Amino acid sequence: MIRRLFYLSLGALITLWVMRRLQALHPNHVARRTAAGAVGMLAQVRDFTSDALGEAAERETELRARFGLDNSDNNN
Repeated sequence: MIRRLFYLSLGALITLWVMRRLQALHPNHVARRTAAGAVGMLAQVRDFTSDALGEAAERETELRARFGLDNSDNNN
């Protein structure tokens, strides 16, 4: 009797777990997770681009000061 109750409980637990996993694979949920991931990645790309452009501008300013190219009209 205890063995049957154990296997009945185990079957119910496995059924609940499988149902939750199947619900997580619903297209609506997958799309939501994908969109959230894309938004996060876009934010990281924006941060990286902002940092890279800022560093490039600082380096350009340093190089212009070092080589005396402060005036952009002297390029000719």
